[in-house]
Amino acid sequence: MSFDYKRLVKFELNINEQQKKYRLYAGIAGLVASVFLASIPLLLIGLVLTAEGYVGWCPLCSALDNKCKF
Repeated sequence: MSFDYKRLVKFELNINEQQKKYRLYAGIAGLVASVFLASIPLLLIGLVLTAEGYVGWCPLCSALDNKCKF
């Protein structure tokens, strides 16, 4: 498994509908939890997961040539 930087910046939709739904739910849960716990790292993780779920693109999966199946 190699890490390819050129694939990282290439924008291709690489998340299916089920993964999008799970990332949106996890991101929203992280955002809500970060408000109550006052946790900046949890807020950032929630924002990233929500953005990936909304857009349908994961830069890590792009860099790893879609070999990260969650």
